[in-house]
Amino acid sequence: MMRHLVMFRRLPDVPAQPELEAELVERMRLLPQRIDFIRGWHVAANELDRPICWDYLLDSSFDDAESVARYLPHPAHQALVQDLKQYFEWVAVDYTA
Repeated sequence: MMRHLVMFRRLPDVPAQPELEAELVERMRLLPQRIDFIRGWHVAANELDRPICWDYLLDSSFDDAESVARYLPHPAHQALVQDLKQYFEWVAVDYTA
């Protein structure tokens, strides 16, 4: 099993837009409906206001590294990435569980 973790936060030079942010997060939550080989998917919002914290976490799982490699260029994922990058920055960690 390969885990794919991503943390998101609003870009520092982008003003907060709560409606847009909510729409982007909802699209993240619904992505497994468009990619059938995702095995696990959880999007959570940060609950504590600390400078070290990012805004959201995506905790996902795939069968193996090859599945992650298929997911990254998937058209549904790439369409979302194009919109996310206008509002969020992110970091990721991929590891075998």
